[in-house]
Amino acid sequence: MYIYSRAVYFVIALFFSTIAIAEARKSVTIAAPWEVASYDPAVSGFAIQKLQIMENLVDADESGKLRPGLATSWRVSDDALTWTFELRDGVTFHDGTPFSADAAILALNRAWQQPGVLAKAPITGIVKVDNAVVFTLDKRFSALPAILAHATTIVPALSAFDAEGNPSALIGTGPFQVTEFTPPQSIELVRNDGYWGDAPLIEAASYLAAGRAETRALLAESGDADMVFTLDPSGFSRLADIDSVQTVAVPIPRVVTLKVNSGHPFFNAPRARQALSLAIDRDGIATAITRFPEAAAGQLFPPALNAWHDTSLPPLVHDMEAAKALLTDLGWAPGPDGILERDGERFSILLRTFPDRPELPLIAAVLQNSWREIGIELEISVANYSEIPAGHQDGTLHVALYARNYGLTPDPIGTVFQDFGVGGGDWGAMGWENAEVAQALGSIAATGDAKARTEDIAKVARVLHEELPLIPIVWYQHTVSIASGLKGVIIDPLQRSYNLSKVSWDE
Repeated sequence: MYIYSRAVYFVIALFFSTIAIAEARKSVTIAAPWEVASYDPAVSGFAIQKLQIMENLVDADESGKLRPGLATSWRVSDDALTWTFELRDGVTFHDGTPFSADAAILALNRAWQQPGVLAKAPITGIVKVDNAVVFTLDKRFSALPAILAHATTIVPALSAFDAEGNPSALIGTGPFQVTEFTPPQSIELVRNDGYWGDAPLIEAASYLAAGRAETRALLAESGDADMVFTLDPSGFSRLADIDSVQTVAVPIPRVVTLKVNSGHPFFNAPRARQALSLAIDRDGIATAITRFPEAAAGQLFPPALNAWHDTSLPPLVHDMEAAKALLTDLGWAPGPDGILERDGERFSILLRTFPDRPELPLIAAVLQNSWREIGIELEISVANYSEIPAGHQDGTLHVALYARNYGLTPDPIGTVFQDFGVGGGDWGAMGWENAEVAQALGSIAATGDAKARTEDIAKVARVLHEELPLIPIVWYQHTVSIASGLKGVIIDPLQRSYNLSKVSWDE
């Protein structure tokens, strides 16, 4: 009787264990460093878009090729000043209301009035005409469809806004809808069975924001997260030896870069910024910190952006003596403690960075030591990433270290125009403008002629290389762990989507 009872217990336990595994295999858990702090697409649109909750008028594949999204087609007038986007019929929001031109107009006008890619475009109006969205421009802008694939242009439902017009819910048209949102840490999703496109293969998904790299690696190792993004080098190496996960490193159009306040008296001469650059040991950082030696950034635009990466440019080099000579030429001389002084001021500056990307504080520490050798005293502040755009806006920023993605729009001109056009950008140039670059960026954005674009892109790359309003350090490798048995995973080099709707588990 005892043996029989144990056998029955074992069968029952196995039965329920099998059910638990089967249930778990209907969902996927993602862990990444990025908090989702807001319902607002202007703030959290990148995460909302990645999780396929909301969609854009224009979509793009992993190569950056544009394809229809909520707009089925688009056309431009003969004078290239009016763009018409025909909207998709038969689409409903997660709350059951129909997708409409009214919802698209509200979202796009709101995005246009806020800092971002639409604000930089030469738009004079966004209106609806029947079931279409019509943009009017004051000059040619061929990049408009590409920037409408940007995360800040996703379209929420009308019911996603409160009575004052503020975003108050995550309601979109995407293949996944939100069942629970606990900002800034987690989002629970279920499959949108009424989705207009191909239905997701999994039934549910979870997103967890885990700021510490060690935590993310442990989540992957324990099986508590099925896809883990942005691993630190030690975690990536450890997970590579674990059978239950697969690790992948994908070159992407992102670069770890140093933003310099070129309007500050210490940095307003290109030679000062060149001195900072010369004192950076990129090869050492790429080898010892990111552990991808080939990723040392010899120029701003990485090889992943083949149309913008200029192989004719001489690579940025490490030369401490040349750095010291440039600073001497600018009137700086060592003080009693070795820190440079000029006109009674010490060369003492603050670098802002954040811990979400684990390599950034480590690189900051290397810069601190290297610049001390050439007489620059560097204090490091590791805080929330929002401190960087805040410092840009109020003018207090000296230098900042972060990773900038030039694939945020399928055509990089959207991001490059935002960063280096007139006025610069929160994540681009500060206190720096160049008429030649501004004119070239305008021409690139206005034309679809490949030869003309190539010549202007080379011009932009050259000037940025020489004047260094942003100083590149290493090109980025997107490090990801994937649970064994999870198939259909597509790592998007543009980082627009986790492609959750394509993944499934082995039977």
